[in-house]
Amino acid sequence: MTLYYRDDAVQVTSEAIRAGGHVVALADVTYVWHARGAATLAVRGRVLGRGMLVLLLSLPPLVALICVLSLAWAAQDRGDWKLALVILAAFVVVGLALAPFLEVPLGWLDRSYERGSRVHELWVQHHGREVMLLRTPDALRFGQIYRAVQRAVEQHSEHR
Repeated sequence: MTLYYRDDAVQVTSEAIRAGGHVVALADVTYVWHARGAATLAVRGRVLGRGMLVLLLSLPPLVALICVLSLAWAAQDRGDWKLALVILAAFVVVGLALAPFLEVPLGWLDRSYERGSRVHELWVQHHGREVMLLRTPDALRFGQIYRAVQRAVEQHSEHR
């Protein structure tokens, strides 16, 4: 028996698929497909959180740009470029000092995109009936499971 995928709720082997309380023998599977399900509250929250994070990450550079432009405008009017360059240098130094702290929110944003913004469903045709084996908003996990099911079905059909 070959194990293609296993986690707490799903197991895909060369003999059967165990998911969602169903155990489906590969010999009985005639067709496998995926569908997009209705969005859940968790998915909507993830998309909203992603938007808020992008907004919060975008605001400081925009505020800094407005400050630099107004500083340059004021320096041009007064002819005092020395103070403007000192303030600009301070902006640059503070920006470079804070750059490493962007790793955490950018990591959150990256993981948010990995998880996806849709609900994915895995369906099989089993004994002439359509059975939904899995419904998850986790795009990365769904992709791993779906590829494992495809490999298992392909390997099983080659050995018939």
